[in-house]
Amino acid sequence: MTMQETVSMFITKRNGEVVPFNPDKIRDAILKAVKAANKTLDSNLLMQIVQAISEEIGGRFSDFFPNVENVQDIVEKHLVKSGLYEIAKEYILYRAQRMKEREQEKAATLERAKLGKLTVRKKNGTIALFDLKKIRATVLRACEGFELDVDPDLIVREVVRNVFDGADTKDIEKAVILAAISFIEKDPAYNYVSARIFLQKLYKEVIGSSTDDSTLASSYRDAFVKGIKKGVEAGVLDSRMAGFDLEKLSAGLQPGRDHLFKYIGLQTLYERYFLKIRDQRIELPQAFWMRVAMGLALLEDDKEARALEFYEAISSMRFVPSTPTLFHSGSTHPQLSSCYLTTIEDDLGHIFKCIADNAQLSKWSGGLGNDWTNIRATGSWIKSTNVESQGVIPFLKIANDVTMAINRSGKRRGATCAYLETWHLDIEDFLDLRRNTGDDRRRTHDMNTSNWIPDLFMKRVLSSADWTLFSPDEVPDLHNLYGKKFEQRYQAYEDMAKKGMIRKFKAIPAVSLWRKMLTRLFETGHPWITFKDPCNIRSPQDHCGVVHSSNLCTEITLNTSKDETAVCNLGSINLEKFIVQGKVTVELLAATVKVAMRMLDNVIDLNYYPTAEARNSNLRHRPVGLGIMGMADALFKLDIGCDSPATLEFFDSIMETISYHAILASSQLAKERGAFQSYKGSKWDRGIFPIDTLDILEQERGITVEVERSSKLDWTPVREQVKADGMRNSNCMAVAPTATISNIAGTYPCIEPIYKNIYVKSNISGEFTVVNEYLVEDLKKLGIWNNEMLEQLKYYDGNLQFITSIPQKLKEKYKEAFEIDPVWLLRLTAASGKWIDQSQSHNVFLKGSSGTKLNEVYISAWKLGLKTTYYLRTLAASQIEKSTLDAGKYGFTQKREYAPKGENGQSLKVEGAPAQEIVPMNGASHGTIPTVHPNGKTEICKLNDPDCEACQ
Repeated sequence: MTMQETVSMFITKRNGEVVPFNPDKIRDAILKAVKAANKTLDSNLLMQIVQAISEEIGGRFSDFFPNVENVQDIVEKHLVKSGLYEIAKEYILYRAQRMKEREQEKAATLERAKLGKLTVRKKNGTIALFDLKKIRATVLRACEGFELDVDPDLIVREVVRNVFDGADTKDIEKAVILAAISFIEKDPAYNYVSARIFLQKLYKEVIGSSTDDSTLASSYRDAFVKGIKKGVEAGVLDSRMAGFDLEKLSAGLQPGRDHLFKYIGLQTLYERYFLKIRDQRIELPQAFWMRVAMGLALLEDDKEARALEFYEAISSMRFVPSTPTLFHSGSTHPQLSSCYLTTIEDDLGHIFKCIADNAQLSKWSGGLGNDWTNIRATGSWIKSTNVESQGVIPFLKIANDVTMAINRSGKRRGATCAYLETWHLDIEDFLDLRRNTGDDRRRTHDMNTSNWIPDLFMKRVLSSADWTLFSPDEVPDLHNLYGKKFEQRYQAYEDMAKKGMIRKFKAIPAVSLWRKMLTRLFETGHPWITFKDPCNIRSPQDHCGVVHSSNLCTEITLNTSKDETAVCNLGSINLEKFIVQGKVTVELLAATVKVAMRMLDNVIDLNYYPTAEARNSNLRHRPVGLGIMGMADALFKLDIGCDSPATLEFFDSIMETISYHAILASSQLAKERGAFQSYKGSKWDRGIFPIDTLDILEQERGITVEVERSSKLDWTPVREQVKADGMRNSNCMAVAPTATISNIAGTYPCIEPIYKNIYVKSNISGEFTVVNEYLVEDLKKLGIWNNEMLEQLKYYDGNLQFITSIPQKLKEKYKEAFEIDPVWLLRLTAASGKWIDQSQSHNVFLKGSSGTKLNEVYISAWKLGLKTTYYLRTLAASQIEKSTLDAGKYGFTQKREYAPKGENGQSLKVEGAPAQEIVPMNGASHGTIPTVHPNGKTEICKLNDPDCEACQ
């Protein structure tokens, strides 16, 4: 592990604060122990020990940041492992002495606080006495309405335990928040209490003074008006924002909705989303929502009325726009779109133009999907220079480095996915791009990769036939064909190759290439598996182009060409908000979908386009991607388990309802504003809806697509509306990962089952344990929620199957993702996918290391007609912190290294694979997606990575 890599690591201090990891402190602590033992230590050995400790910390802690005790335990272990027993003894004695001193210091601080002698340094530098009554008042105010679930005195006592004499007011504010979040594991109500305490700090920062309930509303509204004016004056906000009737909009603010936030949602907004001028935040939560709504209403005729309508939908969190929209709406550079897809031509000028475009698109918060299939393969001839090509891999390395060089709008790092079609002669090298071994100049450790697989390849795999690899310069039309036309042309090229009419080709067993795909996917998490033919055959835009790839998160399936960079504008319906008393509020859902579609359509006209190709594409086709999140929340509120037959019915029904109203809304917008330019000849124009395209896919394949086709709604009115008025948008739906916006809304992401019933949330502001609040509520009803139950949940990492006191019904309801058959989850995605004109980010959760099961999962995905899959997540050693467990009951350990049989240190065995394709399991933790960096630690899409937001 290099020094640069340790810079990206963090550690949780004893007061809960998260700070950058500094290996020098480990070195200094060891040297103190060496001195105390009257020993000497070779400097090279010392450096090796510090390096080994740093590597273990980096590789072991991926779900949460290690605390000081975790690190010190590892230091002890490595000192003993190195045979430095006397030094280890002194280190242990030093730890014990410091623990004793800390307890004495805390006792003295507590006594001084009780006597009113503890001092605080105020912002103006003056010294004042620590006011315990003021702290208590702050906590009591935050606890209002939760008196039955929380104990304010617990929080106050924890604050006093962690303050110190001479602390400044910022330290006190932080201590109160950290004290509150430390109890979130005890009861979900503490999550809301923590958010309210954080709000009081935020109100003071933005409003400029403390407020009480009697003055908050007026102060809030004044701060909103001032904030918009300041933003315009500073050049941060579009000057047109000042043209709104700000008093009218301020009257529409609902400050009470600030209490909808849980702590992590509010803290996420504070750290990354609220507008700042010279590091001073100028937005409160409702002002933030209103600013977003105003930005999306700038071109409306009655912009105040529309802004208020939009505000109502998003401030209630029934609908949440994607992260770029939240970042930039109303700003002077309103780059509001999430995804950009490009096709790179086999021309040096175009290659580097696209790499430059990547930089521009990424700069403004866009996630990228690049299609590289057109680039000629290694060894193919370059006529102009009379030399052989080095193929596509060196260019992918350059694209990888550009990705890492770009900091998206100063808010998140660049993110790209490269796609290559399966017949490309460089495909085998492409599969190795994320490996830890081999020539690092031919590795892309920081860029995602994905296989673009034609149906014919899957047929060859199933029939154990050969597969031929070509260089695109000799088969130039192949990438633009799909279905039966692709099969005919591909077979013609194979015949030409056999006759010696093609220079560069290679025939290999299809099943061998498939095994290598699955092996690399298991080993590195890449390349992902996506299917070319369903994306194209089911595309509404098959009349005017070809889908050459998906995007960064595999939910966007739009045409690309040299002249058009596909753009998609995303937002998600929060299903949890539409389940009331065990039923779906269909009318409210329909109304919200209609408003959401209008907002998404507005994005297209308001958007700042970094390239001309992006502008051309978006204005011509006007695609949007309405998605969903909070599916797990909805199921819990409906009292349904994820692997219940009722869930399949619900997935089908709810997605049909959303699709129905999204298509209807787009057609109504077409009546008001006109159809999209390329509407004529589209599937919409031909009367073909997403549900109809499964039959077309089946006909093209000649193989049954195993998805039930019935519907519950009468689609006649929608079909007639589209026939009469057309469609405003070429595409309407796409289910994105919703990584960050689900955090903001306090729901579980996208359509996935719950990942863990208990997990650790870590970010730069602190760390705390969260328990599934729906589970806690059910356990409370049974009278079995207590500290003992919390300890058991921690010990079993949230898995309920081993806790005997929990009824079987709850065990079924609260199964975690790895407890559910991954093929069943594919069936759920297929059921919802039949209503969607784009795709869905579907993560595969695999328990165990069976190559047979892995093969079954991805073959099933293809047979079910899925267009794309996303990450493969594998189950390995638990990372839930155990530091608060009763050591006498559960043993002296920070973690219980629990892994199912066949995991950890074993190999993925793909039946029949050659020996070199049996690879060691990555050992990725529960909370990480198995994408591995050369140092062995996960690098992309860690749950505790604040920069990892995927599309949203």
